[in-house]
Amino acid sequence: MTTVGILGGGQLARMMALAGAPLGLRFSVMDTSADACAGQFAPLVVGDYRDQAALAEFAARIDVATFDFENIPAASAQWLSERVPMFPNPRALGTSQDRLAEKTLFRALDIPVPAFVAVATRDELDAAIATVGAPCILKTRRLGYDGKGQYRLRAASDADAAWQVLGAQATSVGLILEAFVPFERELSVVAVRGRDGTFATWPLTENWHVDGVLSASLAPASVAPAIEALAVAHARALAEALDYVGVFALELFCRDGVLLANELAPRVHNSGHWTIEGAETSQFANHLRAVLGLPLGATRALGQACMLNWVGEMPPCEAVLAEAGGHWHDYGKQARPGRKVGHATLRSDDSEDLAQALVRVGAALGRETQVAPVVARLLT
Repeated sequence: MTTVGILGGGQLARMMALAGAPLGLRFSVMDTSADACAGQFAPLVVGDYRDQAALAEFAARIDVATFDFENIPAASAQWLSERVPMFPNPRALGTSQDRLAEKTLFRALDIPVPAFVAVATRDELDAAIATVGAPCILKTRRLGYDGKGQYRLRAASDADAAWQVLGAQATSVGLILEAFVPFERELSVVAVRGRDGTFATWPLTENWHVDGVLSASLAPASVAPAIEALAVAHARALAEALDYVGVFALELFCRDGVLLANELAPRVHNSGHWTIEGAETSQFANHLRAVLGLPLGATRALGQACMLNWVGEMPPCEAVLAEAGGHWHDYGKQARPGRKVGHATLRSDDSEDLAQALVRVGAALGRETQVAPVVARLLT
């Protein structure tokens, strides 16, 4: 029986383990926290990712490795890859960890991106603002996610405030200034590439964020075929350039029919959670198939699906479960402000039926604001 090792023990690892059960797989998870939620479903090795003794213990238990968290130290992933097969490869992980390297790769592959400039000093920030223009966003090159490590500058006069917040990280993780994109829609393409180079994508997903954290996803997104084809082409170019194996997401801004790449997430992704109930094969099942060298499953959508993210604390489940297409996912985490603790997916074969279900759920849970943009899109 094959044992899959997962670096990182959050909800993505947890859902991977659940998806792997029908394949007869065993799992071992390594995390820095003893209460990592994936540890409820798989044996857990607790240790620092830089601790080679802990990594060696982990490697001895597994046949193949992957990860659920892009802030795993690339050096640790490299060390592990020299002892067991590891997918995605450490190069893909390392590239995604540095916004400058990531954006540079996008540009090299002719994938359009917002203007960007690396920033190392306060004077360089002024020069970068002059080049990029305002409004713009100062970001840490590393370790930022879900809106963390960012400061939005509405005008050049905000430079002092931005530097006060992030300047201390200029020498430790680096900074990058990016042009602000007044986008019309946020989209993501969730893709998978097998060991043999087989490539597939799920239908394009439209996403809504609140305070930098995903709030809702709708799939398939209603976009022109040319837009979807371009998004898929960008994802394929990235997968081939990185010799990528597994699932990843490419996050995109769309304005006036033009796509701009935001970032690459080298793992199963929050915006792909709808695939568990809304696609022939989920992102989690296909990630495992890819990592193990198995044939990939079909990625077609089963009707339309909307995923609602639960952040901070879990609402009551009854309103979702009362819907014929309602599905509930509790990650088994302690409630904490800003923490992703679960999600729900509602699915239907009919757009109007899905919209009505979302209206009922939103009203019952006091989440009218969360469901409103999705309902509007469905009824457009």
